Amino acid sequence: MKAIWRRHGRRTRRADRAAAIYALAGAVLAAVAVLTPAPAAAQAALRLGDAYRELDARSPRIGAARALASAANATVRSASLPPDPQLQLGFMNYTVPGLTAMPPLGMVQVQVMQMVPLPGKLALAGSAARAEARAADGRADAATWTARLELATAFYDLYQIDAQLAVARRTIALLGDIEQTAEAMYRVGQAGQPDVLRAQVELARMTEDTLRMVAMRTGAAARFDAALDVAADSMPGTPQLPAFPDAVPAEDSLMTLALQMRPSVRAGRSAVTAADDRRKLAQRDVWPDLAVGVQLGRRPNGGSTMGSLMVGASIPIFVRSRQDAETQAAAAMTQMSAADLRATEADTRAQILAAYADLLRARRLTALYRHTVLPEAEAAATSALASYRVGHVDFMTVLDDRLTVDQYERALHQLEADEGTAWARLEALVARPLINANSTAAPASGGDQ
Repeated sequence: MKAIWRRHGRRTRRADRAAAIYALAGAVLAAVAVLTPAPAAAQAALRLGDAYRELDARSPRIGAARALASAANATVRSASLPPDPQLQLGFMNYTVPGLTAMPPLGMVQVQVMQMVPLPGKLALAGSAARAEARAADGRADAATWTARLELATAFYDLYQIDAQLAVARRTIALLGDIEQTAEAMYRVGQAGQPDVLRAQVELARMTEDTLRMVAMRTGAAARFDAALDVAADSMPGTPQLPAFPDAVPAEDSLMTLALQMRPSVRAGRSAVTAADDRRKLAQRDVWPDLAVGVQLGRRPNGGSTMGSLMVGASIPIFVRSRQDAETQAAAAMTQMSAADLRATEADTRAQILAAYADLLRARRLTALYRHTVLPEAEAAATSALASYRVGHVDFMTVLDDRLTVDQYERALHQLEADEGTAWARLEALVARPLINANSTAAPASGGDQ
């Protein structure tokens, strides 16, 4: 009798443990359904092109960079203008305190003075200002493409997590079916108790893994919202993978385009031009500027009118302390700008090579997984489950084959996200779209897309 009660207690504990696992799995599946809206729901669809448009309208970083570029462009016209003339009105030789003109010296004078810079100075100042404005425009474009890259990275992170959550949701359901099959076969003596226990362990592990991905989804959504400067609890919908181009541009053409059009490179070249113009302008500051003036004077009570012409010049008495030091500083700034440009070009070449390699790796592995690895793994898992039911294979084969399909499906979605991120990196380097961000990839047969 005691042995019967012990067997009954073990069955009760197994049943309670299985019920607890099923309840936890059901709660996780419900949470996944809430946090990952169904792709078919129109209000949950999130396209990268729509996100880009919202970024362009809302990003404070892009707005600040554009405002700075606008400020630099506003000063270009005035940089090549001479200093404003000075107008002076004087009452010469008046008595105090009576304030009457002293004959015959008292008069009223009007004087106009104009500083005339040395020829070439205004042209250099204007050229430097235009180059600085172009550099500011380049930095604004760089900020825009950098913000787009960060947003695209967050977008593809969201896509990867949502797709992997869908895989986990389906795998949990399949593991539940496998566990029920093992338990049913155990009840009729066709399977051992370890099969049931192992199925329950894997179901609990998948449930824990799904909970972890739900938390990761919250963090990825927060990064996506931060890139758009929206409330962190807005919970974006399900990202739709764009349709990637069938062909990849040649590596050398992308390299040439990036070295010509990358905003950081263009800004660096303009900065070198501006620094060199400032250096030339500093060298000319050693020579004095001229001052030309005209003066008119008239005596009161119908007196005669007199005129004067004045020519003056600044005297650079602090050449070593001022003009020479400014020339040295300008020369150092030119060297710094040139070195910074070389570093940016080297970084551009390295990033093109890395992004291009990542793109090719992701595309080739995606094709391999989608057309070869996954279909074969799915067929093996289906065959193993059918063979297990008739006693031809052991339970570990069934479980391993099903978990292998889960692993490959997750890897496929990781590769899709990697390809999208690589395209976004290349776009930021060449400063032009390479994919249609408003498109949606066609669903793959047998997949989750």
